[in-house]
Amino acid sequence: MLEEKILNDYKEAMKARDSLRSSVLSFLRADMMNLAVAKKKKALDDSETITVIKKQIKQHQDSIEQFTKGARLEMAEKEKKELEILKTYLPPEISADEISKIIEEVVAATGSSGMKDMGKVMKEVNAKIAGQADGKLVSDLVKERLAKP
Repeated sequence: MLEEKILNDYKEAMKARDSLRSSVLSFLRADMMNLAVAKKKKALDDSETITVIKKQIKQHQDSIEQFTKGARLEMAEKEKKELEILKTYLPPEISADEISKIIEEVVAATGSSGMKDMGKVMKEVNAKIAGQADGKLVSDLVKERLAKP
């Protein structure tokens, strides 16, 4: 399980005195524990763990943007390093070509013909790719496909 891997990596980082990695994994574990408590579970499954990781990645991306705007480049660099650590726990991302193929399959299967079917197509595509691609990229590709006659 992904949660166990994160715990083991956290322990290794602590033993190696890798303060950056241990700090990132500590915050990640805290968020995971908070979600587990909220859901009244002892442990999270992999999809829930991935959701927590993606939430932290989004927060880091926002921080990088804000630090860059504020000319705090040293802080932006630290956030980028933390972001790279978090990304190692995500499954490999699907390429845009593969996403387009999945979108074509879904459009054909659902008989979607225009932007009015965007929600239906997005729901099906997201179920098939299950967190293996950036949501904005998927949304843009679906819009592009549905805009075609």
